[in-house]
Amino acid sequence: MFARNVSIHLKSNMLSDYTRTFEKDILPLLRKQKGFKDEITLSNPGSLDAIAISLWESKANAEAYNTNTYPQARERPRFRRLRPSPRPSITSLWQCKGDRPRTGRPP
Repeated sequence: MFARNVSIHLKSNMLSDYTRTFEKDILPLLRKQKGFKDEITLSNPGSLDAIAISLWESKANAEAYNTNTYPQARERPRFRRLRPSPRPSITSLWQCKGDRPRTGRPP
């Protein structure tokens, strides 16, 4: 599994708009992508920064999204108006390893 980490600096008082826009516009787009597994979005109500971590089946799937679909998602008008900087920062792409606890087995 691979993770893609995007840091976004929002305009003042835009966290709730970001959350709503992400859920209505970006998440449905992610769910249509080959190899997309899940998304974790982190933010602090007292901060202008948000972090979005998407989890992918393979590095190739994550890179395909980053190259083909992400530029379109990033430039959607509703998403663009939330941030003062022209582009969110994609900070890393790495392989994730771990074991999820299985039902009936101790973690």
